[in-house]
Amino acid sequence: MLFSSSLLAIVGAGDQPSLSPRRLCLFNTTTGAALRELNFLTSILAVRMNRQRLIVILQDKAYVYEINSLTILDTIDTVPNIKGLCAFSPCLDACYLALPASTTKGSALLYNVMDCHLHCEIEAHRSPLAAMVLSSNGMYIATASEQGTIIRVHLVSDATKSYSFRRGTYPSTIFSLSFGPSKQLPDILAASSSSGSIHLFTLGFASHPSRSKRSSGFLGSIIPGAVNDVLDPAYHHVLHNAVSAGVKSHAIIRKVENVTNSSSSELLACRAIMSVITYNGYFQEYNLSIDAQNELSWSLVREFNLLTATMDKAS
Repeated sequence: MLFSSSLLAIVGAGDQPSLSPRRLCLFNTTTGAALRELNFLTSILAVRMNRQRLIVILQDKAYVYEINSLTILDTIDTVPNIKGLCAFSPCLDACYLALPASTTKGSALLYNVMDCHLHCEIEAHRSPLAAMVLSSNGMYIATASEQGTIIRVHLVSDATKSYSFRRGTYPSTIFSLSFGPSKQLPDILAASSSSGSIHLFTLGFASHPSRSKRSSGFLGSIIPGAVNDVLDPAYHHVLHNAVSAGVKSHAIIRKVENVTNSSSSELLACRAIMSVITYNGYFQEYNLSIDAQNELSWSLVREFNLLTATMDKAS
């Protein structure tokens, strides 16, 4: 869906002749009419849109279109990308497309799709990438490798690392990454994993001077700052068993509200709304709150089965 508009980009699953996985249909939900179709030689693995660009990801190519005329602007040859892994910024001022740069290591290529040129390559992990996301303002990219133990955040403009967070000690598949929708520094980064837990990393607190001092004690005195940040769990929160283990899920931070001290601008609390959708059909919505002592409180506001709700409505 193009933001909250009536425009949908639909790709079939191939279970019917009219629903080919090689055909992209742009569909208007208001009129119920198919507007345009695009056909490709191989299956479409991912589609991304903003108000000026349409991105279509195949296994070894990425196509960039002008969304209104569907004029093709660029064709990008990629490494084999069987998962259709990509990240796309909705922002037109920093409109980047990120694609895997390697099948053996965790590096990403970032393209400016407004000017159609390669911006940079970011080497984020030793293992191949499993998930990545761009912030809504296009300034930051978060990545996770197939190991799933470390999540890194880079500043896109100069490809420098800003944060490293340890998700856990044992490998886990990261299904999704999501930044909070801030126009400046993203406040929260959420990750869903095969363990069934949702991990939250509070970037807003991590960037605050009073909360970013190196740990005191033995480890803090001997471990370099960059490594110490990875080992420090201060900005990491976990919602255990949020979904069934092994079931693919997608967590989205939909809304973030910061509470600050009016006199000192110190961040006192962070409140957010998070939605989770699972591949066995469940939708969940959580209210989250993180206070100045870095304590998390959360509540499940609603949960229902999308498949059951759809069938009930149809009947």
